Amino acid sequence: MAETYVYRGGMYRDPKALQAWLASRPPEEVLEPDLPIVDVHHHLWDTPQRGRYLLDEFLSDSLAGHKIVKTMFMECEAMYRTTGPVEMRPVGEVEFVRGVAAMSASGNYGPTQITTTMVAYADLKLGARVRPVLEAEIAAGGGIVRGVRNCMPWDKHAEIEKYASGQVPPGRLLDPTFREGIAQLAGLGLSFDVWLYFTQLPELVAMARAFPYTTIVLNHCGGPICVGPYAGHRAEYMAIWAKYIAELATCPNVYIKLGGLGMLHFGFDFHLRDVPPSSAELAEAWKPYMQTCIEAFGVERAMFESNVPPDKQSCSYLTLWNALKRVAAGASADEKAALFSGTATKAYRLP
Repeated sequence: MAETYVYRGGMYRDPKALQAWLASRPPEEVLEPDLPIVDVHHHLWDTPQRGRYLLDEFLSDSLAGHKIVKTMFMECEAMYRTTGPVEMRPVGEVEFVRGVAAMSASGNYGPTQITTTMVAYADLKLGARVRPVLEAEIAAGGGIVRGVRNCMPWDKHAEIEKYASGQVPPGRLLDPTFREGIAQLAGLGLSFDVWLYFTQLPELVAMARAFPYTTIVLNHCGGPICVGPYAGHRAEYMAIWAKYIAELATCPNVYIKLGGLGMLHFGFDFHLRDVPPSSAELAEAWKPYMQTCIEAFGVERAMFESNVPPDKQSCSYLTLWNALKRVAAGASADEKAALFSGTATKAYRLP
């Protein structure tokens, strides 16, 4: 395997090596090119460790053939302020994304409405003291901030750390001070996005029931990791994950994003191949997880996401959306409309 770079969401090849690897598979023909897509979860960043993925790089992906009509930026520690109170530094990311949205709105960068909305970061461990941060982000966003995400993966096995640096202490969702932070969101019209592992889902169920008026969006199919001690036991742990997903789906305030499975946490070997997988191969691997989520939540509370650039560890943007279209191949036109754009529009109150 090529040299890897570790960051909060997983492991990466060197960015240049990754791009060369992705280019080794000829582009597929775009499936259902007229199907409107809201890419409800992507990142932009520019760091020595993670490489450069800004507007130009995203345009190279999003204009490749699929009908991406608008996109939502997901917080990723991009362009934080370097001065001022630590808790206020994430406001810089909001200012950055608002600038990208303004560039896109000029019409000079194609028809896709890029980062028309975003999910920001604020440290909910501050409890009630997070409110001034949230208010500052809302003001800085000028209407684009729709929610807040906290990433809180935790697993008792130390070897999982190499797949996602920055694990949080256990029990964060049950912590009273953290819940004071959650309690600030609904009154400000903000939702809560969360990325965690499937072993933590029972805690999310408890939190969702404690805050029934807060919209919660679970990222990346609920974190069915299959690496470290979980590797080699996919069926066993998938059954446990599916049970937790079914229980979480009984909470009407919870939505789920279908994606993220291109990251290395999920134990597929696509990143180890000499040539990237086809969309058919991806769909075959991903569909059991995504179909389980759709059956539990219904198309009214499930939405596809690209999660680029992290998911580009396994495939190109064009191939990724072809794979998701293959996953939804048996759905009706109305169901596809919900999965690819309608549910995202409803959950995040998109313009």
